[in-house]
Amino acid sequence: MHAVVAIKQVPDTSNVRIDPETGTLIREGVPAIVNPYDLHAVEAAVQLKERVGGGQVTVITMGPPKAAEALIECIEQGADRAILISDRKFGGADTLATSYVLARAIETINAELPVDIILFGKQAIDGDTAQVGPGVATRLNIPLITYAIAIEEFDLKSRTAIVHRRIEQGVEVLQTSLPVLLTVEKEIAPVRHAPLPRLIAAARYQPEVWSATAPVVFDPQQIGLKGSPTVVGKAFTPEQRSGGEVISVADLGLNAVVARALAVIEQAHVRNLQPETGVVS
Repeated sequence: MHAVVAIKQVPDTSNVRIDPETGTLIREGVPAIVNPYDLHAVEAAVQLKERVGGGQVTVITMGPPKAAEALIECIEQGADRAILISDRKFGGADTLATSYVLARAIETINAELPVDIILFGKQAIDGDTAQVGPGVATRLNIPLITYAIAIEEFDLKSRTAIVHRRIEQGVEVLQTSLPVLLTVEKEIAPVRHAPLPRLIAAARYQPEVWSATAPVVFDPQQIGLKGSPTVVGKAFTPEQRSGGEVISVADLGLNAVVARALAVIEQAHVRNLQPETGVVS
């Protein structure tokens, strides 16, 4: 069994600040962490390897040299191989360019050792787009299951898996062929504390570093700014809003409270009122 997990090192969002003049994130002095959803994806891959009786978990990330720290943390969790895809030419990549780089990397990894499952966190907490995982699945032309919360069955002989995914109405149970790409919720696998032997092994581990030209030659027109049609005009911290109006049935009575609520809704143009029935639609 070979699982590939794509992770991202992100700024700790509890400490994010935005430069009011440039509208960009202030990264200096802000601690970097592994995207929380990605940690659960790594844990799910490690637990799946244990469940089937062995295999390999390969973790990849595209980012600056500092992102090697995030890969080391994944080795602590139980990953077997870590690859840092790092080059100044990748700078400024949007989700389209990022999905291209990761898909090409996975194709190369698959040529070395066939991949059975690819896992992403459902989204990164810095961009919140949830686009890269689906983009990679599309480029690789493999099944995609988003918001996965459990892998019920994983059969390498029949090349099938049964996966539970979260939807608005509850939980959907799907059967899929392998290989498959999952974007996962935190429920997929609680992150365990790393045992001492893994910590020692991770301290000695050096991730592989891939550039824009070796061992994979990436198309320069599809990476970095050249391959990124998305342009962020401005990022800013929204002004803090005051609390909404509080009206009490005990103070005003039910009829007065309902009338006031309907008046506020009508003024805000949130819903269409049907005066003849008094129904809000």
